[in-house]
Amino acid sequence: MTFNELNLIPAILKALTKENYTTPTPIQEQSIPAVLAGRDLLGCAQTGTGKTAAFSLPIIQLLSQQQSKTHTQRRIRSLILTPTRELALQIAENIGAYSQYTTLRCSAIVGGVSQKAQERALHQGADIIIATPGRLIDLMNQKRIDLQHVQILVLDEADRMLDMGFIHDVKKIIAKIPAKRQTLFFSATMPPEITKMVKALLVNPVKVEIIPESNTVDRIRQSIYMVDKANKQNQLIHILQDKSIASALVFTRTKHGADRVVRDLMRVNISAQAIHGNKSQNSRQLALSNFKSGATRVLVATDIAARGIDIDELSHVINFNLPNIPETYVHRIGRTGRAGHSGVAISFCEMDEIPFLKDIEKLIGKTIPEVKDHPYPMQMTAQPAKMQGSTASAVATKPARPARPAKPKANPPLKPRSEWFRKGSKTSR
Repeated sequence: MTFNELNLIPAILKALTKENYTTPTPIQEQSIPAVLAGRDLLGCAQTGTGKTAAFSLPIIQLLSQQQSKTHTQRRIRSLILTPTRELALQIAENIGAYSQYTTLRCSAIVGGVSQKAQERALHQGADIIIATPGRLIDLMNQKRIDLQHVQILVLDEADRMLDMGFIHDVKKIIAKIPAKRQTLFFSATMPPEITKMVKALLVNPVKVEIIPESNTVDRIRQSIYMVDKANKQNQLIHILQDKSIASALVFTRTKHGADRVVRDLMRVNISAQAIHGNKSQNSRQLALSNFKSGATRVLVATDIAARGIDIDELSHVINFNLPNIPETYVHRIGRTGRAGHSGVAISFCEMDEIPFLKDIEKLIGKTIPEVKDHPYPMQMTAQPAKMQGSTASAVATKPARPARPAKPKANPPLKPRSEWFRKGSKTSR
């Protein structure tokens, strides 16, 4: 199937041709006709499946086909809610490209920057608003935004908004939108709270569920390094000394961990920047821009901040910390191997992360090959008999400690409490 067969208007087809879009992805192929028909939509899809175009293209067409009223201010007719600033800006950039041959205007409303420019954009008028919940609530409380004319609502990455604690804000926003509307709901996972929202918000929805194709995972060359926590940084530096690694997106579990990784890489002259929630919007956008342009070789990110990072030719993804949710692993490695390119996914696994590795291998239905010949192997003393696959060489036991001196058979007299910590103490008296 081609985009021409999806009954899209010439202005959109012209934009898609310019952006080198040729064949719709499965979620686009299934979603676009349903949305054009005015149906509510429930999309269950991972990152990298093309869902932004799946909802953006029909929205642009539906709004463009409405007869515009001349000499009247533009009204917000579509609202797209998304969890992070990066993702909101990425969606806004994509919609700008898709709608370049129409008269529609879109604007991003995000926190972390001054709201003055956003106020000006709202005053000039916008047909489509892409917003993060926090900043949108602020503008609503200040009565600087009018949502009474919203016809199409999109909730993107709903499960991530739940994880980030935005669900209550989302419910407040929805309460201010007309009840008669078209709702498009996207979530990679369906926890109970999300399922409850789906039942409350959607009316007889079309359900589109895209399971990641096995060949997508197979196209990515995966490997695992069993390494002690203390040696992860050394292992990362050792890998990045390979100059053939043009770009690497490194995932850490925490913001402070991301900063620490960057500092250690910079000490050995490996260009790196961090992107996470403690960074200002300007610094995050600068880091992302530098990474896309190649000025920065390594981008270190937390999962939440990485939403919205979309780079077709990313060569390597490195899991400095394995995620405790196996689906997150699929999200992460899916950022490489895009647009027909091959990709490499490298993961470090420390002792405490072995259960996470087993869950990941169960989800993807394959054993991740272990790299055994490296300078920082995990220290081991025994192998549990039941462990199989790549987890077999990693043990759930720590290196043996030196044996303690045998206790004397006769109990010596107890020392006074004040004497217990005298040894080595400078302040004991």
